[in-house]
Amino acid sequence: MREFYPLLVVGGVVGVFSIIFIIAYLSIKDKKTALGFDRNMKDSEIARRLLVYAKPYIPNFIFVLVLMLFSIAYDIASPLLIGHIEEIISSDFKMKTLLIYVAIYGSILLVSLLSTYIQSIVLQKVGQRIISSIRMDLFSHIEGLSHSQLHHIPVGKLVTRVTNDTNAISMMFTNILVNLVKNVFVILGVLSAMLLLNYQLTLMVLCFVPFVALFTVIFRKFSRKAYRKVKDGTTDINTYLSEHLSGMKIIQIFNREEKKKAEFDEKNRRLSRSKKEQIFVFGIFRPMVYMLYISSVLCLLYLGGRGYIRETEFLGQTIKASTVVSFYMFISKFFNPIQTLAESFNFLQSAFASAEKIFTIFDIKPEVVDCEDAIELDTVRGEIEFKNVWFAYVGEDWVLKDVSFKIGAGETAAFVGSTGSGKTTILSLIVRNYDIQKGTITLDGIDIRKIKLSSLRRQFGQMLQDVFLFSGTVRSNILMGLDGVSDTEVDEACRYVNADRLIAKLSHGLDEEVRERGNNFSAGERQLLSFARTVIHKPRIMILDEATANIDTETELLIQDSLEKMMNIGTMLMVAHRLSTIRHADKIFVLSHGVIKEEGTHTELLEKKGRYYNLYRLQYEKKV
Repeated sequence: MREFYPLLVVGGVVGVFSIIFIIAYLSIKDKKTALGFDRNMKDSEIARRLLVYAKPYIPNFIFVLVLMLFSIAYDIASPLLIGHIEEIISSDFKMKTLLIYVAIYGSILLVSLLSTYIQSIVLQKVGQRIISSIRMDLFSHIEGLSHSQLHHIPVGKLVTRVTNDTNAISMMFTNILVNLVKNVFVILGVLSAMLLLNYQLTLMVLCFVPFVALFTVIFRKFSRKAYRKVKDGTTDINTYLSEHLSGMKIIQIFNREEKKKAEFDEKNRRLSRSKKEQIFVFGIFRPMVYMLYISSVLCLLYLGGRGYIRETEFLGQTIKASTVVSFYMFISKFFNPIQTLAESFNFLQSAFASAEKIFTIFDIKPEVVDCEDAIELDTVRGEIEFKNVWFAYVGEDWVLKDVSFKIGAGETAAFVGSTGSGKTTILSLIVRNYDIQKGTITLDGIDIRKIKLSSLRRQFGQMLQDVFLFSGTVRSNILMGLDGVSDTEVDEACRYVNADRLIAKLSHGLDEEVRERGNNFSAGERQLLSFARTVIHKPRIMILDEATANIDTETELLIQDSLEKMMNIGTMLMVAHRLSTIRHADKIFVLSHGVIKEEGTHTELLEKKGRYYNLYRLQYEKKV
């Protein structure tokens, strides 16, 4: 009995750790939701949706599986060859025989390494193509969301979905899935070889497998929690950065750098704690599996050594030195895949968690979409009519209440009123940034909901108060990807809206660099470029929303001259607080709390001496 004391000690140590982990597992098992274990989408559903992107590359994956067989063959054959070499050395030694086996071993190793290299190259190419497809589809889907939907999703969250989360999925296709399959086959292959070599010693090794399975189940629960916290923390930081880097000027103006730095530091500490928790989980699991591996090796050496030295049998089978050597290598190749299999499974869960977040964005159905019988517009006159339009951004908090008006083709119409009266909302509804709840909006007598969105918006040129310029050049910002436009046409458009004077001052002309958000141009310069951008796209209807606000007098004169020219292009809709800019409009609509109170020309409204007259008089008195 004393001979088995060392084995009992090993079993006792393993048992103690098992009890500790079981207690820890039970203590959190009922708190899954609170700890973030919950998942709203089933793994089968996620796998099915990911398979859609993987289907075109199934032949590549089959090719990789064939290559994988060579690597698996090496893992199974190498311990047997090393054991046989040991037997040759210890018995009837012949150099020629030894060299033959060494050459065979080297050949198998070389083929395995070459197969692994080719496998990695193929998987990386396939993985990047799959992720590129997912990113493109995700970006296109985000482009199709309405303004209302985009307002409710933080930009940082969308950036995380398109970048970090897709990278996690990339790892699944390039590494995790193949390793999972490979490790399963390696474990089965090694186990079969061990059983054929010595089934008694194999049974001894298998005694440790239940403990590996137990540790893996417990580890999976803790690691999922850690992964979820890390991902949530990363999303939180990206969202914070996206917002606060964009608003850094405001932070500096109000001297809130230290406050914002403290907030960012707290988010960093939270993410750091999550990452440390993740490292701690792996720091416990890996040593535990390694402990089981070492324990099995110690038992092998103890039992094998006793059997070999005393020339006795163990459970009916003679143990040779070659058997001990082969089993030593087999145990390593048996436990390493088990440990990797457990970790790969949790990486897979992490990838599925990322995929779930991505598919959550995909599952947001765009609120503004084409109807089934939507038509393309060939020609547009520019006649616009609102018929009993009601609209609210939220619930029944109506912004527009039973609004009706008609603007003839080629006319210039202006909307005035206090802040929140619904002026900008009307302009947004005409291009279907939002859909109305009641009533009808028509373009040339056609309900705009019956017109394809791309065709509808192609007819409009929008010039807003806050002009957004993209990083690139002046030319790229004017063209916005428009093909088939010559430099001569660009120059003519710039000259038409008086932007040619600005471009003439630039050292590189149209190739002048535009930094992020156009911060190396003034508000007036950005507005002139937006006019050129609008004209080059040849719209039939112009929308001008407070384009002359906060602009110096000299630039305003240029813009006023540009506006007078653009009025000849087609129908023009304007929102302006400066009534002097709209006195030549064909129609002026005065709004208050979502209702049109007055309608007419500048002269007619002054003669009525109503709301418009009071607004005009207040502005005139201020100037005086």
